[in-house]
Amino acid sequence: MTETGGERVTRTHCPYCSLQCGMTLQKQGRTALEVLPWAEFPVNEGGLCRKGWTAAELRGHRERLTSPMIRDRATGELRAADWDEALDLIATKIQDLQGAHGADAVAIFGGGGLTNEKAYQLGKFARVALRTSQIDYNGRWCMSSAASAGNQAFGIDRGLPFPLADIEQADVVVLVGSNMAETMPPAARHLDRLRERGGKVVAVDPRKTPTADRADLFLQPVPGTDLALALGALHLIDAAGAVDEDYVAARTTGFDKVRRSVASWWPERVERVTGIHTDELRQLVELMTTNEKVVILTARGAEQHSQGTATVLGWINVALALGLPGKDNAGYGCLTGQGNGQGGREHGQKADQLPGYRMIDDPAAREHVAKVWGVTPESLPGKGKSAYELLESLGSAESGGGGGPRALLVFGSNIVVSAPRATHITARLESLDLLVVCDMVMSETAAFADVVLPVTQWAEESGTMTNLEGRVILREQATTPPAGVRSDLDVIAGLADRLGSPVPFGTDVEEIFAELGRASAGGKADYSGITYDRIRAEHGVFWPCPTQPDGTIHPGTPRMFADSFATPDGKARFLVVEHVGAAEQPDATFPLHLTTGRVLAQYQSGAQTRRVKSLPDDGPFVELHPMLANRIGAHDGDPVMVRTRRGEMKAPAKVVTTIRPDTVFIPFHWVGANRLTNDALDPSSRMPEFKVCAAEVTA
Repeated sequence: MTETGGERVTRTHCPYCSLQCGMTLQKQGRTALEVLPWAEFPVNEGGLCRKGWTAAELRGHRERLTSPMIRDRATGELRAADWDEALDLIATKIQDLQGAHGADAVAIFGGGGLTNEKAYQLGKFARVALRTSQIDYNGRWCMSSAASAGNQAFGIDRGLPFPLADIEQADVVVLVGSNMAETMPPAARHLDRLRERGGKVVAVDPRKTPTADRADLFLQPVPGTDLALALGALHLIDAAGAVDEDYVAARTTGFDKVRRSVASWWPERVERVTGIHTDELRQLVELMTTNEKVVILTARGAEQHSQGTATVLGWINVALALGLPGKDNAGYGCLTGQGNGQGGREHGQKADQLPGYRMIDDPAAREHVAKVWGVTPESLPGKGKSAYELLESLGSAESGGGGGPRALLVFGSNIVVSAPRATHITARLESLDLLVVCDMVMSETAAFADVVLPVTQWAEESGTMTNLEGRVILREQATTPPAGVRSDLDVIAGLADRLGSPVPFGTDVEEIFAELGRASAGGKADYSGITYDRIRAEHGVFWPCPTQPDGTIHPGTPRMFADSFATPDGKARFLVVEHVGAAEQPDATFPLHLTTGRVLAQYQSGAQTRRVKSLPDDGPFVELHPMLANRIGAHDGDPVMVRTRRGEMKAPAKVVTTIRPDTVFIPFHWVGANRLTNDALDPSSRMPEFKVCAAEVTA
């Protein structure tokens, strides 16, 4: 923080998406904050989307929580309480439940917006203070399919293995299931600069979004068929003799099996499955085979499927066949969604992982982390359930639950809005003996809680985040929190102390980050060479960044795979994948595809952005094609009913020509959309199939 003309100025980062755009906060008076550019930060060069520019408006909001709330047993209403009463109640209830039903009677559900320090402490708290295996986070619903695919193919998971700005220098960028222009607008300037240089952009999406408007080639497949498109593309690449045989031989394994597996995916078959005309498929392949620097990027549209991992592997196979990964200004990457979706799983919130991207069932990993924590490896629990499976199991069977954990502590997530098959999951939450929610406002999930704890927001605390590039950045505290509000770190420390944790839990973020570095040392996501001072001086540091044995400073790793991959033999893996399609196909009763996504003005469950007056909030809508509207007698602006096998919702129709006639779209920022979505899970990543299910629409 610096002083400018008597006013305090803080360089920090946006509280929303994975770009983690740099911004400057200038304090005016006692509480007001003004958002100003930070032109030197390379990710956004001073640019912000409207959510970023208005981020400070949530501070001082009339709905801001400033006191713990406890549900009164007599009235059923939430009442104000002091912190000691609230934490004492939670700790006592936890001890009673674990005493009667075992350590796994208590679960934790974290968030992809939590800082690295919070994610690390939360994972440590679960395994050391609670001794529970039941912890996961909403990042499982973000890029877990891409993470699973990256680990299988490359031996490591980092969203982008190169800086985002590299795409400006590519010849062709292929966006599969990404609406970059609305979900991360400052990043779209890279597409514009690419095209100004003469490069080409390809967009693959069932909707013609503002991102597709920037594209030189727009492909509009049937939802859930992106894998078939990748298989067809690789078929044509091979048929054209465009496989980089030298690269494949020197740097990969498994191509012969993949080559045979795509032999039957001729263009006409691809057209029947995807709806993409054979000429359009050939145009895509021509762009990729006649240009040297090609970048393939997937996002939630391709990944949030029961075949999400296979779909990403299909596109990675294309990238490897063309010899792209490790080449300058080329390769494959995933556009992470949540602010800390990357760092949030690297350091302990995920059910199967320990800090540094170590696997919890690896004896060596358990020994290393246990030593850092000051406990025995045997005391650490094993692997827990994935996010949706954890939520589905909540509650005792006698109370209508799933026979799993009887208490849930929620940090940084609004489950009632964001979970698939949300009505069912809400019932699971209601069956709990104890639901604790930490939030800054009374979210839809907090409204069901037995205890609500008011916690700090981004400008009121410091901590690191890891953006979509693998760049570790620092959010600096710009102002003090309101009286009565505490950090999640204070909550964790207070509960750990009351539960008799065998080791203390501190709240100093720099000390926690240093411990995180020691715990991650030697792991795939090694942060041990990163310090707060380095982050400040270098505009962030890319992991892996290990501590050097000779005491020199490791520069970080902006670009990966130049010489080898993170596999035992240093080679990338081609993996055979087969197109199966969505778990739920249209039929006579539910004849349409339903897909969901984001809109420009809102973010995730909308708990924050829907409370910012400067951001338009017209509520949910149902986007449908004029042909479909005419068939069911719907008119623009009039309500329509959308039904699936899991529920129904009513919202105004938005009649547009930019969506497929067999598809409808609903944004997920409001209660409703995820009451309809399918909870079919990817067998590898355990990602629910948010992006497609069978639906009926009536006027």
